[in-house]
Amino acid sequence: MKIALLEDDPEQSQRISGVLRGEGHECSAFGDGSVLIRQLKRETFDLLLLDWRTPGVTGYEVTAWARANLSVHVPIVFLTSRALEVDIVAGLTAGADDYMVKPIRGAELLARITALQRRINLESAQADRVIAAGKYRVDPKSRCCYLRDEPVELTCKEFDLTLLLFQHIGRVLSREHIGGAIWGHGPESISRTLDTHMSRIRIKLELRSENGVKLTPVYGQGYRLDVVADLPQDADEPKEYGAG
Repeated sequence: MKIALLEDDPEQSQRISGVLRGEGHECSAFGDGSVLIRQLKRETFDLLLLDWRTPGVTGYEVTAWARANLSVHVPIVFLTSRALEVDIVAGLTAGADDYMVKPIRGAELLARITALQRRINLESAQADRVIAAGKYRVDPKSRCCYLRDEPVELTCKEFDLTLLLFQHIGRVLSREHIGGAIWGHGPESISRTLDTHMSRIRIKLELRSENGVKLTPVYGQGYRLDVVADLPQDADEPKEYGAG
């Protein structure tokens, strides 16, 4: 993998880089988040390993920038000495895929990277599969959503939000998760935008029980899309007739 490492401690940076290169990974080390961001504008990486706190632009700020500006979801692992639950949650909410508490152990780091790579490969293999639920089909490859086999006109963000909901049917998606995945920001900065987009796709897609799904706001958490088990048959649906 081609890995970018943000670590301002030269000794730690050298040790982690050595572990990665010893396993066959390509590693570019940075001591300043602003320099890493400039490099991300010119070069692509398969993984970002980011120290949480660095002088100047922090790993947290690099994550926020990456999620808001990179068109491809690059996996991010936080390396942090902050072991409190609130700090870990803040990092994951910002858009990190995993975290490790310092001191970093080489074997564990390599195992985490391998596990993350497997997950990415699995998600990539499933990413282009057409999702069918109720009277809907969502095609990630063509970026089109169909209701009763008719395409529904959606904006780019509306489709991204629709795809996210249909990829996680039956699960509550927190406002933090949605904000990070779609806009690259936490819920505080996009709260009204999120609710407006949810209202629009509810109307455009006619997300009602008679169409086989139901979108429910979960108080204090986020939204959940469910499949309605007993779908009534429309009068205009084609019926099967016997041969004679």
